[in-house]
Amino acid sequence: MSARDLDLVLFGATGFVGRLVAAHVAESAPSGLRIGLAGRSPERLEHVRAQLPPVAAAWPLVVADSDDDASLRALAARTAVVASTVGPYLRYGAGLVDACADAGTHYADLTGEVLFVRDIVERSHDRAQASGARIVVSCGFDSVPSDLAVHLLHERAAADGAGALTDTTLRVRRLSGGISGGTIDSLRAQLERVREEPALAAVLDDPAALAVGVDGAGATAPARIAPGQRDVSRPFLDVETGEWAAPFVMAGYNTRLVRRSTALRGGAYGERFRYREVVATGPGVRGRLAAAAVAAGTRALTVAMALPSVRRALDAVLPSPGEGPSEERRAAGSFEVETTTRTERGARYAALVAADGDPGYAATSIMLGEAALALAVDDERCSAEGGVLTPAFAMGDVLVERLRAAGLRLEVRRI
Repeated sequence: MSARDLDLVLFGATGFVGRLVAAHVAESAPSGLRIGLAGRSPERLEHVRAQLPPVAAAWPLVVADSDDDASLRALAARTAVVASTVGPYLRYGAGLVDACADAGTHYADLTGEVLFVRDIVERSHDRAQASGARIVVSCGFDSVPSDLAVHLLHERAAADGAGALTDTTLRVRRLSGGISGGTIDSLRAQLERVREEPALAAVLDDPAALAVGVDGAGATAPARIAPGQRDVSRPFLDVETGEWAAPFVMAGYNTRLVRRSTALRGGAYGERFRYREVVATGPGVRGRLAAAAVAAGTRALTVAMALPSVRRALDAVLPSPGEGPSEERRAAGSFEVETTTRTERGARYAALVAADGDPGYAATSIMLGEAALALAVDDERCSAEGGVLTPAFAMGDVLVERLRAAGLRLEVRRI
């Protein structure tokens, strides 16, 4: 890749999150890294570049459009790494993934769309393996905290000789920030696709939907996962903590991404590894009522988005793609998730991932920015394998180190 004229291109740099990622990369990239900004409009790219720190003044502008395959292939051919914020990926992402897979260009994105990842596994995983391209999906709040927390638990248990992981639960302890327009649009895109192809509903419901296409068994052949994997669908009393818990709105994607991580590693997390994600709402009556409210709100949003007549009313009040909160509101947000596990030998561990800043914007822009820099700068320390990969499998400790240096908390302890 040394013959290419760019090391990293940020595709979608004129969007709200794209601008935040560009700003983070401008502040964090090492001197001499050759970075470009890509998008459809040269005028808007010029405007974004002018708002960035002075170091970005010399960054080249690359005109590329997700609807123009030739422009995407030209983009992939001239850079070592592409970081894309152009979603919903189900609508706009497959062409760039194809181009990167064929060109041997590493790629990172922010998707939280089961149907998109399943699609690119089927069409691009083998090609990316052959070319050496690391196609790393879900490098934002979907699903870095989930993926890296389990990665840390697995490593610590292995270092202690404590055996493989078994029942593992991520609990959202704190989540303060607005839901992004991109996340809403991704939900719209998936629901639209299911209305067009009702059979895809079974893919969304499948706990092993993303644990496919590994071990050379064919693009749709599922890896073996532990029995009993299922999404939490209603409030329950968590006997491990004594608190009430409710379904986590992102669990339907994050859990499947984590299962892809262990599948890519040949089932390294353990034959009895089972994973779920919940929102912890506290003990007693107050916790029970809060859990019921969270579950009802999550269910209502999903049902409403599936009904065109209701969705039009929601669209008037929900954020649109490309929109986001003010800098002050982004700074006021925060998140904290704790993931606990028990190993086959009875040892218990907990991993904490936390950060200040709105998780959907501030924290996500740092996560994607550092993932892109890991692929561009720490290439030799990342996985040598190509394919459609996860953050934990592709970058693992490299990304953990980078996020810690950027101010995020990633900790693991034995209970």
